[in-house]
Amino acid sequence: MKRVLIANRGEIAVRIIRTLRERGIESVAVYSEADATAPHVFMAEQAVLLGPAAASESYLNIPKLIAAMKATGADAVHPGYGLLSENPTFAEAVAAAGATFIGPPPSAMRAMSKKTDARATMVAAGVPVVPGGEIGDIARIGFPVLVKAAAGGGGKGMRRVLVPEELDEAVASCQREAAKSFGDDSVYLERLVLRPRHIEIQVLADAHGNVVHLFERECSVQRRHQKVVEESPSPVLTARVRDAMGAAAVAAAKAVGYVNAGTCEFLYDDTDESFYFLEMNTRLQVEHPVTELVTGLDLVSEQLRIAAGEPLGYTQEQLAQRGHAIEVRLYAEDPVTWLPQIGRVETLVWPEGPGIRIDSGIYAGWEVGVNYDPMLAKLCVYAADRPKAVARLRRALSETVVLGVRTNLPLLQHIADSPAYLAGDTTTAFLDEHPFDAIAWVNAMPDAAVVAMALGATGATAVAANGAGPTSPDPYSPWARLSRDVTQLTPPAPPGASRGGVS
Repeated sequence: MKRVLIANRGEIAVRIIRTLRERGIESVAVYSEADATAPHVFMAEQAVLLGPAAASESYLNIPKLIAAMKATGADAVHPGYGLLSENPTFAEAVAAAGATFIGPPPSAMRAMSKKTDARATMVAAGVPVVPGGEIGDIARIGFPVLVKAAAGGGGKGMRRVLVPEELDEAVASCQREAAKSFGDDSVYLERLVLRPRHIEIQVLADAHGNVVHLFERECSVQRRHQKVVEESPSPVLTARVRDAMGAAAVAAAKAVGYVNAGTCEFLYDDTDESFYFLEMNTRLQVEHPVTELVTGLDLVSEQLRIAAGEPLGYTQEQLAQRGHAIEVRLYAEDPVTWLPQIGRVETLVWPEGPGIRIDSGIYAGWEVGVNYDPMLAKLCVYAADRPKAVARLRRALSETVVLGVRTNLPLLQHIADSPAYLAGDTTTAFLDEHPFDAIAWVNAMPDAAVVAMALGATGATAVAANGAGPTSPDPYSPWARLSRDVTQLTPPAPPGASRGGVS
């Protein structure tokens, strides 16, 4: 393996390039017209323009990606996550063109792609699944229930149904979203577990029959069924349950002939320590840095070794979790409505110091557009135990400044500051039970921090010219806090010394 084309963009492309450099392997970036100045384009040894910003004309266009691979002489392709990473047709096209696909075999992708088929495979393998079935099985399953798209993923195509009167509309709504998002409107039912935890197990499998798990990541803090915070170890998992869940994930991988890195997701009910298989993500996960921090393994490097035909070289007994790691996802989105935001990143300050990792694909001056996922970066912390990791997370978030585009930074700070989060009371209902109060968040900030953020958001020149901050309909704008003429105040401390930027 001498040259790898990365069929992705943003922070994951940057992250893969770094490991390729360490291993002495050349990298080939691909990009759309909207990403012409993206960091991954300049970091790679070669870069190929695919086409317009629309993903269908660039990152999802298989013929263009194969042409780029051939033109640059790449002998392998890493798909990253999202986009075409779980597309078996793409993996087959890479192999047909004479290159190595750095991921699982297409047969394993297909076996796990349709949730109803995957459920049947897991039952046959002895892996526990949530009671469920077809729409006509509702009398057996009972309420509450979850309507799910059979071809779904990423939190899309899911509807909660608490009473029988809601079922018909939930099924119709779910089918419409499934057809639009996945091109398949088939749905099925699962018994709804109230206040569960979302826990996943990372697995690695080589082509020689060796399969291990790399322990768990808890991903329970979510909005709209999409993860916001991930950590390892889980604050509640016992050694017995960890071993049982890990064994179930290994059994799931073996049942479909899995090779490379993958993740089995489970629902966990800590009231009786029961767990149920949800799905297998047949790719590298967004939150893989959490596992890297507690195991000391570079998962991208392991993917490369496995794809090259090397054996794992270690057993389950040789693996261990050390310390505690937490990852939060920084999105360009409103912290209250969770709607995506666009704009120019005017000021960007990342935290520094021991135990901090930033995986980012942006810089000051970057234009956040409408074409791609709104995630800007992943902020990770590592410490000896969970209380120390939470304290480090709070400190890191307080040093983070993103001005010019609204982000969910205030929401992340709210989560980290929550007594419930510190206590480890993190079910999938966390944000429903502990909602973010934007007005209270701004009002609790020191005046100096509010003024610094206001000046950073609009510019001191505008303030001096107008004699006061501009009005804003934004209820959590820092200007909502200013009650005196800001021209009478001394210059604020640098943004990095404040609590962080309201975006």
